[in-house]
Amino acid sequence: MAKQVAVKIKLQAPGGQATPAPPVGPALGQNGVNIGQFVSQFNEQTKELNGTIVPVVITVFMDKSFTFEVKSPPAAVLLKQTAEIAKGSGVPNRETAGQVTAEQVRKIAETKFKDLNAYDIENAEKIIRGTARSMGIEIVD
Repeated sequence: MAKQVAVKIKLQAPGGQATPAPPVGPALGQNGVNIGQFVSQFNEQTKELNGTIVPVVITVFMDKSFTFEVKSPPAAVLLKQTAEIAKGSGVPNRETAGQVTAEQVRKIAETKFKDLNAYDIENAEKIIRGTARSMGIEIVD
């Protein structure tokens, strides 16, 4: 018989470097999850991401056991890493914060494809280009 789901928790945590400190600890603690067990399993599964912020969906069952699914990093985080900038532009249509190439946009789209609402890689690229535009990141060919 399948376990009964109590709650689903969505968090963003640094890959391989999660700690029981906020936001992880309080979100899990109020639902009765063993925080230390989650942190060790999460860090083991995401150690290759080395500090990159990644979304995680934690399913907590009635018996306080849990499972979790790690998603791909947000497009904005990947764009900032690729463009080597700290943050996007405050006025995206007037000031550029950085540049990425069309090839780098395609690589990001391939990374994010399974988490995007797109039928093919070209549409996924359009989504990433839109995110870049809203951050003030210029796409050069």
